[in-house]
This record gives sequence, structure tokens and C-alpha cells, in this order.
Amino acid sequence: MEEKKAKAKAFLLFFFFSVFITLSTATKETQTLILHPLPSQPTLYWPELETDQPDPEPESASLSVSLHHIDALSSNKTPHELFTQRLQRDAARVKIVTSFNQTGFGSQPGSSFSSSVISGLAQGSGEYFTRLGVGTPPRYLYMVLDTGSDVVWLQCAPCKKCYSESDPVFDPKGSRTFAPVPCGSPLCRQLDSPGCDARKKVCEYQVSYGDGSFTVGDFATETLTFRRRASVPRVALGCGHDNEGLFVGAAGLLGLGRGMLSFPTQAGIRFNNKFSYCLVDRAASSKPSSMVFGDLAVSRAARFTPLLKNPKLDTFYYVELLGISVGGVLVRGISASLFRLDRTGNGGVIIDSGTSVTRLTRPAYEALRDAFQVGAARLKRAPEYSLFDTCFDFSGMTQVKVPTVVLHFRGADVSLPAGNYLIPVDDKGTYCFAFAGTMSGLSIIGNIQQQGFRVVFDLAGSRVGFAPRGCA
Repeated sequence: MEEKKAKAKAFLLFFFFSVFITLSTATKETQTLILHPLPSQPTLYWPELETDQPDPEPESASLSVSLHHIDALSSNKTPHELFTQRLQRDAARVKIVTSFNQTGFGSQPGSSFSSSVISGLAQGSGEYFTRLGVGTPPRYLYMVLDTGSDVVWLQCAPCKKCYSESDPVFDPKGSRTFAPVPCGSPLCRQLDSPGCDARKKVCEYQVSYGDGSFTVGDFATETLTFRRRASVPRVALGCGHDNEGLFVGAAGLLGLGRGMLSFPTQAGIRFNNKFSYCLVDRAASSKPSSMVFGDLAVSRAARFTPLLKNPKLDTFYYVELLGISVGGVLVRGISASLFRLDRTGNGGVIIDSGTSVTRLTRPAYEALRDAFQVGAARLKRAPEYSLFDTCFDFSGMTQVKVPTVVLHFRGADVSLPAGNYLIPVDDKGTYCFAFAGTMSGLSIIGNIQQQGFRVVFDLAGSRVGFAPRGCA
């Protein structure tokens, strides 16, 4: 009897302690939103490539590179035009990601092979890019980075069809380290559905996207140089000779997904299976975003949540979202069951660099929106805008108090800065709540909500971390 009482007492103590911890992480009711106009086109700046910068040690296990938003490759666009294009890219991205989560990609009709890869490149929706060297000697090119893709690829001469890019198309004949992958080799077999050029006896790849765009060419290995001497040899990549319907500006894509052919997986030994990025809020800062590979990618301030495994798909980074707080109170109607990844691979929550606006499955979004509207009842409302159904009129103001929003992942509470969920949508002082609902079971944590955090992908520990104020 005494033993039962002791166990009951211990359970009650644990319960109240858990409640206390939960409440203590979500008791702040409001915070200040500093108002900024829509960001203008960013200026390209690559400090790591300047000649007066010191060389990194060749044996260094870490490296850092600058990232820029894809808006920097647009020409003569107003801030409002850039924002409109971003929402259009975002809609295309989400449509393809959610459909892939439900059905997957098989071979496209009429094609002899297809690599099952999803990407933000569809309709130009790759959001961030860097400048890196390809080949030996290195040719520096713009490459989109995408946590929702695996295969690394770029446009190559000779072109059967190539889209317009900012630099001359890469010619493998000018590189001493370019090496075609033979048909039937173990590396070729890692493609989902490899092809073979019987005449050249070279492995072929094809990446098809949900909007009908694609890239086709030779599969090869090549050296990638991230700084003047920080190079990674023998990276498997697609050398695309026929690239149709893709974006304009960058040369190709650096896949950062979890699959076997992604760059983090291929370079895992070199960088201890760790990388991170920090995306700046372009409305509040003019400096570039950054990405770090290696042990230095792991911030001491990061709070970690375990990575989950999708039995159908190894590309995306799945995490467990338990609930959301608004104004210091857990939102009723939002439970972990709404975000559960089931045994068939459906549902779940992913962290995605290529999606801008966070999408939550419809019941969760409606509960969050309603709770935020109650907390923001004193704020002047504005008409709906595009996909945003909760907007406010902050015209004539420089700052405003708004309800707090906290995402509760398993093991990590992420308290969002106000600018990560209330964003300007025009030049008249209209701000909108930067979440949206989706009829899909898949929820996506987008890059607006990730701004300012160093998002750490510790693949060795199978976890993702969030470190606030991580862009310094």
C-alpha cells in the first residue's frame, strides 16, 4: 500500500513538474514587432571569395559559406513584385512537396528512366543559393541549396537545351577532375532509375519535377570548391545537357536532403555529418545568410529535437511537433496527433528551406489562427491578402505589441520572433500572419519561421536543433 502511495506521489510530482516546465517556456504573452518595409533586391556579396581573406586550412573539418536569397538574381523588380513572385514560387513548391508526400514520383510518361527527387526548382522556387567552384581549376557558379532535394546537378556544355544562367555554362572538358560514372557501377545504381548511354558507356540521370520540368544528362564525379582552397573531391553530380522548364539565374542545385546522393551524405565523413544554416530577415538586415559544414555548425545554444524516419521517403527532414502556444497559452485543438507521421509515410512535419510560409494541416491552422485573432483582438484588421486570411493595418506605426507564438517540438520549444510570423505584404503598412492551412496531411515549417535561427542538422545524432539569434 505504501509503495502504491509513493508511486502515486512520484507520478503527481512528475506531472506538475512537466506542467510547470511547459508553462514556464510559454508564459510571455506579448512581444514587440518592429515594423519594416518590404525588402528590396539584395546585393550580392561573397566575403569568403575575396582575395584578401585568409585561406582555410586544407584539412579543416569545417567551412562556412554565404547564402543569398534568389531575389538577388532578379532584375529591376520592385519590392512588391519580388514578394508577389515569392508567393507564386511558394504555392508551386508546396503543391509539389505535398503531392510527393502522398504519392511519390514514378517515371514520367514516355521517359526511359527517372530519379525520384522533389525540389524547389519547380517554377523557379529555389529560395537560397551560394557561389561555389566546380571542377579543376574551379569555375565559380551560382548553385541553389535545397533541403528538399538529394541529387546535385548543374547545366553542362554542350547544351541540347539550357535555360539562361548568370555565368557561362560549365564545360566539363575544361576540368581535370571531371570523371563520368560508368554504367552499372555502384554509384550509378544509387540513382532511383538510372539510364545508360550505350555508345559512351556512361551512366545517365534524369530529375523530373511535378510541373513537367526536368534535367537530363551524364552522371559524373567532380570536385566542388566552397572557398579558395576548401574543396571536396569526387562529388557525384548530374551534368545536365537538356534542362527544360527550370528557373533562370543559377547554374544548378546542391541537394541537401537526407538521401544517399545528397551533398551532406556524400561529404559526411569530411564534415562529421553536420551542417547548419542561418537565414537572415532581409527586412531587418542587409548582411547575407550563411551555411556551415562540420563541427562548427553545431551551436551550443541549440535546442534539439529528434529526426523521424519516413519509411517511404528518405529525402525530407521530419520532426515531431507536439503543440503551439499563442500569448503564453497552449492552443486548444492542436495536438500531436494532427502532425503524426504514420506507418505508411503519410502526414508528419518537415523542416524545409525551400518553402517560405509555414503550412499546417487545416485543423491545426484554423485553431492557431483563431487563437491568434483572439490575442490580437485590439489590433486594427486589414483585408485578406493572397493566401493570408489574417492581416492587420499598422500604417503610421513604427512598432506594435503582438501575441507571442511558440512551436513545441519534442525536446525543443522554439519561441518565434515577431517578425517570423507577422510580415509586410505591401508598402501601406499591411502585415499578415505568415502561416497558412493545407488540405494535405503534411505540415511544412518554412523559411520565414526559421529566420534568425541557426538550424542545425546533426545527421550523426539524428536530430535537428534551433539556436536563436544564430546569424551573428
